[in-house]
Amino acid sequence: MKVEEIENIDLEYLSLSDYKELKEAMVTSYLNVHDAAWTEKEIDRLIKKFPEGQVVIKINGKLAGCALSIIVDYAKFESRHTYKKITGNYTFNTHTDEGDVLYGIDVFIVPAFRGMRLGRRLYDYRKELCEKLNLRSIVFGGRMPNYHKYAKELTPKQYIEKVRHKEIEDPVLNFQISNDFHPSKVMKGYLEGDKDSNDFAILMEWDNIYYQKPTDEVTTAKTIVRLGLIQWQMRPYKDINELLQQAEYFIDSVSGYRSDFALFPEFFNAPLMAGTNHMSTPDAIRELAKHTEVLVQKFSEFSITYNINIIAGSMPEVIDGKLFNVGYLCRRDGSLERYEKLHVTPDEAKVWGLQGGTKLQAFDTDCGKIGVLICYDVEFPELPRLLADEGVDILFVPFLTDTQNGYSRVRNCAQARAIENECYVAIAGSVGNLPNVQNMDIQFAQSMVFTPCDFSFPTNGVKAEATPNTEMILIANVDISLLRELNQFGAVRNLKDRRKDIFELRKK
Repeated sequence: MKVEEIENIDLEYLSLSDYKELKEAMVTSYLNVHDAAWTEKEIDRLIKKFPEGQVVIKINGKLAGCALSIIVDYAKFESRHTYKKITGNYTFNTHTDEGDVLYGIDVFIVPAFRGMRLGRRLYDYRKELCEKLNLRSIVFGGRMPNYHKYAKELTPKQYIEKVRHKEIEDPVLNFQISNDFHPSKVMKGYLEGDKDSNDFAILMEWDNIYYQKPTDEVTTAKTIVRLGLIQWQMRPYKDINELLQQAEYFIDSVSGYRSDFALFPEFFNAPLMAGTNHMSTPDAIRELAKHTEVLVQKFSEFSITYNINIIAGSMPEVIDGKLFNVGYLCRRDGSLERYEKLHVTPDEAKVWGLQGGTKLQAFDTDCGKIGVLICYDVEFPELPRLLADEGVDILFVPFLTDTQNGYSRVRNCAQARAIENECYVAIAGSVGNLPNVQNMDIQFAQSMVFTPCDFSFPTNGVKAEATPNTEMILIANVDISLLRELNQFGAVRNLKDRRKDIFELRKK
């Protein structure tokens, strides 16, 4: 299946009603493994014992992948064990809610859906489940399907080292290592009938750095969201494909750090106007608007492929003959949302004929509610306050500023919005220059992530900051639960302490 054919991607708990399709998928995925499919009775037992551990990915309603797991008291199996032993002779009686390790029983992607990084979604779900349940680690026995080709000349240990150093291609082991799993032990006779692995398996582990040993103390579950900000270099591109290649490079980079969001700057696609520099500036930007549909489509595909929510900066769009500055939230489930720049600067109105939009809304994502304001809009405190009333935890601000004083306006106002509205604010801008594009001569930017100013946050309210005027990415974790604590127990409580008896703010 091609990415452009995807209408929706759903991660769901496995249901017994999925069994017929699941069996077909298992048989297709394990062509070289004898008796690879679980029976309906075994799947039913697994679901009843641990429903949260059994998930499937469906694309356009069709089963595309599956992950099965149990929780075990690993001290009973830490020494040499087999697949049959860890599963209790396939009864899953080894599962216990009091265990400390999430043990992977099975994970696969149907061949027709491979190449879309769907396996990573399943692994990420397991990691999130491990953190949620406060388990020590994830463990599973990993196959080495290419080892039989080298068994005569290499020991399993030597084989692993060569795969690590990219001297040998092993798609399964490479994928597991790239998803932060590390080999901890080589086991002989782990999985019966696995001839491709020459009867060997690698015990793979992922350690939960947030794990806390059980205690009688009351603890609060933390919700960590990772932001990836792209400080974009304005440079000439021969065509839209070259620009998209650079954009995908950055998306791949921030996705590689397991970021939940990628934020692009305002008018990041402006370099494409170099080819229309002979036109008047109003005509040139309207010509640029012709690329918007393709850019949005490709960014949506990237969000699916790289499993990341993308805030696609902003770009011009013509509707009923009127020119607007808009952007798109491309969710990793394939859905799209549109946002508009509501306030245009005097220069944008005079030189390009831009008009302000009318739509202001918060967006639900798999990481909570977010808002997006384009550049100048963040200088109007009413807009973020309205979004805060809708429950926004993270405000994204793609911007484009040419001078340092212009940047300072955006920066200082964005930081004020974080304090006023008890939220995180992430700003991302472009750097460099475009000598062949009118009204886009030079850019100044320093991308940053701002926080409220209280004891749980940085004293200066700056979570992370990029190097000024340098092309780079900025990665930062933000803890949503800290906002909840701030709202209830902060030294000051800006949202709670508003004097609603003497003033109010509402959307028309």
